[in-house]
Amino acid sequence: MSPRKSKPKGKGKPLIPIDERDITTSSEVIEEHDDGIFVVRKISGSTSNKPYRCPGCDQMIPMATPHTVAWLEHDAELRRHWHNICWSKRNMRKPKVERTRNAPRY
Repeated sequence: MSPRKSKPKGKGKPLIPIDERDITTSSEVIEEHDDGIFVVRKISGSTSNKPYRCPGCDQMIPMATPHTVAWLEHDAELRRHWHNICWSKRNMRKPKVERTRNAPRY
């Protein structure tokens, strides 16, 4: 048998200077809604390392679960973690009404 020939590395790919490459690797999207302009980021399950409480359904988002992080464009301190379906259906949700235990539902 003849020895394997090694292929030269790096040929065929043009070198792009660092300042000309697209550095953004996150999947942030700007969405416009009735209540403002939101920055929305989709989080994969492998990058979420702690549980969060969804403001849409008030349930826990377990660790390692894909979800959505959203905040108003100029207010990153109000960043909230949502279930993907809760974020997409948030405008269809009725206002929360707290009732006593024996109150009628109609």
